[in-house]
Amino acid sequence: MEALLLEYLPILIFLGIATALALLIVAAAFIAARQRPDSEKLSAYECGFDAFDDARGMFDVRFYLVAILFIIFDLEVAFLFPWAVTLGEIGLVGFWSMIVFLAVLTVGFIYEWKKGALEWE
Repeated sequence: MEALLLEYLPILIFLGIATALALLIVAAAFIAARQRPDSEKLSAYECGFDAFDDARGMFDVRFYLVAILFIIFDLEVAFLFPWAVTLGEIGLVGFWSMIVFLAVLTVGFIYEWKKGALEWE
């Protein structure tokens, strides 16, 4: 039983060092940085909403559409990289399955484009 527990010792040491380093970095940033927020720091950043507003406020549906499009194409890249690395090993079946996957994504993208989801007022 001790031999089994000793195998986990490097993981526990790693987690301890990572936790201590993270706490040290956060503490150093808190000590070294100026802690005086002004109106510019508290203003809305890129999203267009006030930082401290009612959480039950209505969101424009365009924000959700942009988020969904980002997730779709982010996942596409996440699937393309390992596919490209192992393309020589997976053969024609892997190649054509990715082509079908990309075709489905392309059809979805064209649908979103035709519906006007990519246009911002």
